[in-house]
Amino acid sequence: MTKRNKLLLINPLSTKRRGLIRDQQSIFPPMALGIIAALTPEHWEIEVVDENFERFTYREADLVGITALTSQVTRAYELASVYKEKGISTVMGGIHVSMLPDEAAQYADSVVIGEAESVWGTLIHDFESGTLKKRYQGNLLPLVDSPFPRIDLYHPGYVFGSVQTTRGCPMSCDFCSVHTFNGHQYRARPVKEVVDEFEKIPQQRVYIVDDNLIGYTKKSADRVLEICQEIIRRGIKKDWLCAASMNIADHEEVLHFAAEAGCKMIFLGIESELIDQLESANKRTNLKIGIAHFDEVYQKIHAHGIAVLGAFIFGLDTDTPLTIANRTKYMLNSDIDAMQASILTPLPGTPLFNRMVAEDRLIHKNFPEDWARYDFVEVVYRPALMTQEELTSEINKNWAKLYDEKNLKRKFLNALKKSRNPDAALWSYNSNLHYYNLVFENKRERISIIDQIYLGD
Repeated sequence: MTKRNKLLLINPLSTKRRGLIRDQQSIFPPMALGIIAALTPEHWEIEVVDENFERFTYREADLVGITALTSQVTRAYELASVYKEKGISTVMGGIHVSMLPDEAAQYADSVVIGEAESVWGTLIHDFESGTLKKRYQGNLLPLVDSPFPRIDLYHPGYVFGSVQTTRGCPMSCDFCSVHTFNGHQYRARPVKEVVDEFEKIPQQRVYIVDDNLIGYTKKSADRVLEICQEIIRRGIKKDWLCAASMNIADHEEVLHFAAEAGCKMIFLGIESELIDQLESANKRTNLKIGIAHFDEVYQKIHAHGIAVLGAFIFGLDTDTPLTIANRTKYMLNSDIDAMQASILTPLPGTPLFNRMVAEDRLIHKNFPEDWARYDFVEVVYRPALMTQEELTSEINKNWAKLYDEKNLKRKFLNALKKSRNPDAALWSYNSNLHYYNLVFENKRERISIIDQIYLGD
């Protein structure tokens, strides 16, 4: 019997610390690896090593595939080097590698730039014929008949499942590389394919990983409405979280059916409560809605029993100790329920990164080792109006205020009052605990009475 080729797929974990993307209750399955596995011919044996749950130990393989975000890529290069030194072909892809392919090519035999669906079949064929190329340039394909990720290969310990319904973004936010990697065209999957995949997810909780589920047109909103209605029609009982732009509040019918279909919380990229900062970040949708109307957005979401997760940035160029303190007050006093306050982080592929490099403002630039620091919880650049030490001190001080136990209790009770949904309020409360754990790398006990009354599982 002919020996089957073995593909080893690795999900690396930064060895430095957890950072904003790493917490046992808020991590999600490695969808990119699941899709690669689905694209691989059936005559291949496939194994996934997931460092979210197990430390890597050497496995035999014929071909190794690794994908990584920026904060993970230092570890990814370490693992790729292990196999490359043994003469085993390694392939790397993902957003960081796509932004810096020359860097990645030093550690991998082959690099996939961009989305892999259009080139993975060719790559496998080339490997089998002994003609593996150093680079493969992916094209942006319509999201029709997209393969479902091989969820059977994911580690069973994930609390959340995940599904993606769109790719691409027509916006060009200063700190974001989505439009560079996935393109400016907003591409959507057919409703039936989305719900079919959603239904197969084994977890009770699901994160819809789209950068903006609602999109920017009536057609996009109508599609979300159809997805929610189909979930309801099939009787699928799952709770879920999504990210959306603030214009989701303009679509109250969508909010109504989203809540009925299991939506418990919506992530909003608010970033700042100051017009000049939104302008410098190029947050066009937020500017169009207007800061004076932000509260109406929160109220409309709450009216349908859904919690609001508000994401903000500390360390924007016009930030001072006063503006950071005022942003903290805004988060605490507004009707957002869960509070994410990350540090401005210049990632490769963003206008922000290009500007920081041009201005020689990056402090940690011993790459690739220093990429592990680019995890949204460390100041890695020279601030405009403070020193690095001053900004770090101010952020730590304001994090402590945001996630003070009294404030977390108050936020929970306010979410319960505004949304009138205990499940949504508990989701927001747990999110606040997760952000506390992430920024302080610490653990704090939940409020036991809330768990006793509301935590059903």
